Amino acid sequence: MSTDPATIAFYQERAPHWVFHSGERHSHQLDAFLDRLPPGGAVLELGSGGGRDAARIRERGFAVDATDAVPALVTRANQAFALGARVMAFHELEGEAAYAGVWAHASLLHCPRAALPDVLARIHRALVPGGWHFASFKLGDGEGRDLLGRLHNFPPAEWLVAAYEAAGFAIAAQETYVGQASDGTQRDWIDLTVRKP
Repeated sequence: MSTDPATIAFYQERAPHWVFHSGERHSHQLDAFLDRLPPGGAVLELGSGGGRDAARIRERGFAVDATDAVPALVTRANQAFALGARVMAFHELEGEAAYAGVWAHASLLHCPRAALPDVLARIHRALVPGGWHFASFKLGDGEGRDLLGRLHNFPPAEWLVAAYEAAGFAIAAQETYVGQASDGTQRDWIDLTVRKP
């Protein structure tokens, strides 16, 4: 199981009150990721949240498949952007060679660590040969909860890279930086851009 009930409940409770502000931007890493993909390709977003990244993917001319495990977030994303987003947890991904890219900004960090290898294998299978995947994680030394009660896998960078390589990915780029989380704490993050050979 790739979902944690308390984390799902946290987002489910807050999603109906999600406020969208004009001028809010998509994730700053997104355009560089999309530049790697063939024009018009299919892009799966895992953890689409409020839908801003999926809306940008569509705006760039890609066929976006926006998914989230939280039904209320899917509803809000569709209300805001008419994305056709759908409810899907990470472990429910069944596609094979279906996507040129899989975008997972600040979402796979909620996947229990024991479930992550299976999820990465599913992402690998869902990508076309030569397909690209991006994910960002909060680094740490053990799975745990943040101050808001959400589960995080908090992996060390070395463990995470090894997990991706074990799933068959080639690491194309990685960046580590300090970022502030929504619970107010500061923590090292890592962005990984990987490719299916």
